Amino acid sequence: MIYKIRIILDAEEDIFRDIEIEDNNTLEEFHNAITQAFGFEGGEMASFYTCDEEWNQDEEIALFDMSENGSDVRLMNETALDDVMTEKTPKMIYVYDFFSMWTFFVELADIVDKEDGRIYPNVLFSFGELPDSPPEKKFESDPDASVDFDNLLDSYDDMDFDENWN
Repeated sequence: MIYKIRIILDAEEDIFRDIEIEDNNTLEEFHNAITQAFGFEGGEMASFYTCDEEWNQDEEIALFDMSENGSDVRLMNETALDDVMTEKTPKMIYVYDFFSMWTFFVELADIVDKEDGRIYPNVLFSFGELPDSPPEKKFESDPDASVDFDNLLDSYDDMDFDENWN
């Protein structure tokens, strides 16, 4: 089957690409299609994140395992697109270049039959120009969640540190 997917830059302006790709392609192949569709060189670190309907980030699926001695991080080249994106879970977040934080919303739009003679992945539609630098991110706290930092620790005397703790 063929997934028709819209990839939207997290920006005020509308900037997106519609890509069709085989459902059994790996996330690494999808990552390569996205970088080419948006004109990135493709040499930076990237990750996909599963998410819920409200775009709340969940599991990371990384391009490379950056840990020193291996970890349980899922990798793009070992994960098929249809393992993480289905009609029931149609959304993901994609971050390219962790220094610049190009952030995209990825959403499954349709699932169709494969057309004979068509080469996949394929950019169906391109809208908007990618800016020279990524949009600014605003990292704000929830104004309803208040913590009284002045009275958080009334006294260090209440802590049970052993005299010879080191």
